[in-house]
Amino acid sequence: MAIAVISDIHGNLEALTKAIDYIKEQGIKDIYCLGDVVGYGPNPNECVEIIRQQCKVVLMGNHDYAAIGLARIEYFNDFAKMATYWTMNQLTTENKEFLRNLPFMYQTDRFIMVHSSPSNPEHWYYILSLNDALIEMQSFKQDLCFVGHSHVPVVFNQKATYKRDISIEPNQKYIVNVGSIGQPRDGDARLSFVIFDPDAGKIQFVRLDYEVNKTYEKIIKSGLPSFLAERILKGY
Repeated sequence: MAIAVISDIHGNLEALTKAIDYIKEQGIKDIYCLGDVVGYGPNPNECVEIIRQQCKVVLMGNHDYAAIGLARIEYFNDFAKMATYWTMNQLTTENKEFLRNLPFMYQTDRFIMVHSSPSNPEHWYYILSLNDALIEMQSFKQDLCFVGHSHVPVVFNQKATYKRDISIEPNQKYIVNVGSIGQPRDGDARLSFVIFDPDAGKIQFVRLDYEVNKTYEKIIKSGLPSFLAERILKGY
């Protein structure tokens, strides 16, 4: 049975709602979230509550970790820092407690899931190149690893890099970055996530338009940095 793997919602309610509706329309029941439910976007509480209700598994992301005061944020850029402090002040006690209890990793016999990197999921390393991926592949035994964090949808295996749907080949390891629901950064403003069919061995990237202008207006009105509104219009 197919599953949906989403990541990096970043408080973008319009994008999350669109993705969840689409997933349900496909008859997919199991949704896995790789973290960063909050940060940057204007609806952190609403997004946490939807994720709590709809997802089978939810992992800790670095912005979730920061929003509950557990992460050192000096490495964040100024916009991320401002968004973190804003989010801290918005989150309810109940939603902070939910985030506080999120695990850093989930794994089955078939796959492993983390927000950032399988070798050190609590250190928020980025997997940006085939060389990065080859190093990370040494840290897990399964054939397949799902990650988020960079907001760029891509697949690495031991031979190449792919930016398209793929079929899993035997005797190969794969790292799949599912992209971002709420703040894509690959030059495409449409939300991104992955549908994985384990029986067919297929990875499908889903890109959907959503009410991005509505999210834009919310960010502007919230007092968050205008840069965060501008970037979602262009997907950078």
